[in-house]
Amino acid sequence: MAQAPPLHGPGRVTSLHLAARAGEPTFRVARARAVTGRGLEGDRNYWAGEGPRPRRRGTGRASGVCDVTLIEAEALEALAREHGITLAPAECRRNLVCRDIRLNPLVDQEFQIGTVILRGLKLSEPCARLEQLVRPGLIRGLLHRGGLRAEVVRGGTIRMGDRILPLPQDARQQAPPVPSLAREPSTQWRVG
Repeated sequence: MAQAPPLHGPGRVTSLHLAARAGEPTFRVARARAVTGRGLEGDRNYWAGEGPRPRRRGTGRASGVCDVTLIEAEALEALAREHGITLAPAECRRNLVCRDIRLNPLVDQEFQIGTVILRGLKLSEPCARLEQLVRPGLIRGLLHRGGLRAEVVRGGTIRMGDRILPLPQDARQQAPPVPSLAREPSTQWRVG
């Protein structure tokens, strides 16, 4: 049986994805620019409107607003092992696939990815729409491990290979950049 990833990391970004519009397939990128209060440039959840992003955008499940979504690679591996559902990282429809860090404890916590600081807002539970877009069985297989919704507190560039570290309460405003584990990618943003 696989061992649970450590609670406090450091984790790392193993895959990064954007989707131009809601419902469209996600595509892999080598890096993405995170903008405070807006999200990832080029992503379906990016707030391009005037003024601050509204905290709600309607009613129902989709009413929650977030800048970035994350999921543990270990959750995707467990989905395959326990439910026979194999998803490529882009198919889970989360922006960042992470390894070696538990995301659920990051709700209401700030954490750093490279030079970017995010705050966990709430769990990103799987929904019927995700199941429609991808495949049946996802709700049951990803319940309570469907990832995390987060907001950008301090913007910058997120790259594949960046380290992920939870920030202690007293270090949140003064966090130095976390060195990347990846080489500087080419100027091409889209991968594959």
